[in-house]
Amino acid sequence: MRLLVALALGTIGGVGMWSVVVVLPAVQADFGIARGDASLPYTFTMIGFALGGVLMGRLTDRFGIMFPVMGGGLVMGLGYVIAGLAPNVWVFAAAHGLLIGMFGAAAVFGPLMAHVSLWFHKRRGIAVALCACGNYIAGAVWPQVVRFALESVGWRMTHIAIGIFVAVTMAPLALLLRRAPPPEPVTTSASPHIRKTAGLGLQPNSLMWLLAVAGVACCVAMAMPQVHIVAYCADLGYGVARGAEMLSLMLAFGVVSRVASGFIADRIGGLATLLLSAVLQGVALLLFLTSDALTPLYIFSILFGLFQGGIVPSYAIIVREYFPAGEAGVRVGVVLMATLLGMALGGWMSGVIYDLTQSYQAAFVNGILWNLLNVAIVGWLLFRRERITRRA
Repeated sequence: MRLLVALALGTIGGVGMWSVVVVLPAVQADFGIARGDASLPYTFTMIGFALGGVLMGRLTDRFGIMFPVMGGGLVMGLGYVIAGLAPNVWVFAAAHGLLIGMFGAAAVFGPLMAHVSLWFHKRRGIAVALCACGNYIAGAVWPQVVRFALESVGWRMTHIAIGIFVAVTMAPLALLLRRAPPPEPVTTSASPHIRKTAGLGLQPNSLMWLLAVAGVACCVAMAMPQVHIVAYCADLGYGVARGAEMLSLMLAFGVVSRVASGFIADRIGGLATLLLSAVLQGVALLLFLTSDALTPLYIFSILFGLFQGGIVPSYAIIVREYFPAGEAGVRVGVVLMATLLGMALGGWMSGVIYDLTQSYQAAFVNGILWNLLNVAIVGWLLFRRERITRRA
């Protein structure tokens, strides 16, 4: 029941990440700004989302999950109302960065995954992956809702309506999570292996920051299709509706990928699962370079979702494998902060590259290069783990 509530909260609060992607062309036209400037609200959202994950994670470690989630829902609702009334792109971006991202949606991402991980042990991988699916279910559902509202009442009324909805739904759901988690089991069949390879021969903070760098790299790559697929389709003449459909397909199949990655992580561990997902993400990015026809773009979007959905929950699983339970909220928050900063950097960088080249081809190449950095770091960590295990 707790996992279902967490999934519902992630789905509702996940609108904070995806609504701005769909309204990007409308906001750009309304404010009369360049594509790079129009991408800034998404970048601000991701930066706020990232920093807020650490803050909310610390609050969760200290006070439990209920108060951060309840407050986050109310603040995010206020942020959407302010964004809907914004007189310029800077107010719009600030509302997304501070209220919607940092103090709102951040509460139902990393902190929720860390919280759920404390309630499961044997099947922790699939539990965390299912919790993380809320964000992608949001990505599958909300773009279609936002697109319909955008066409019916415009982007301003759409934001106000979303704000009212999240405020009245998230607070009551948060009350269902008020119980404290059970104590962490002292010993398990997996713990001897984890203790032998604790930290992978690295200082705890060194391991955490290596994971953070990998998180930035993988999500700069991930941001290119996820942030710009709607604008890409509009530029190609296919329209915003086709791009929103591709984004929904991408994230719907990402849910499938996340569930599958949870099962895989319970068998081969978080590091190996992360490496597998990162390699497949690189393959999907390469496919986008081969064609910009409508049908291939639908196929590539589906494959991209299937290939990369397991990346983000793998980081949370890795943290729980190599760090104490009492540090889960902060450690998961820091590593997921890095992934979100990567999304912010990648979303902005792709917009700037487009402005410079009037094409998204160079932006896809940029994503592939960042993805190679992620593969190199994770591959090295996995190599260290296997070497330490053999010696032990």
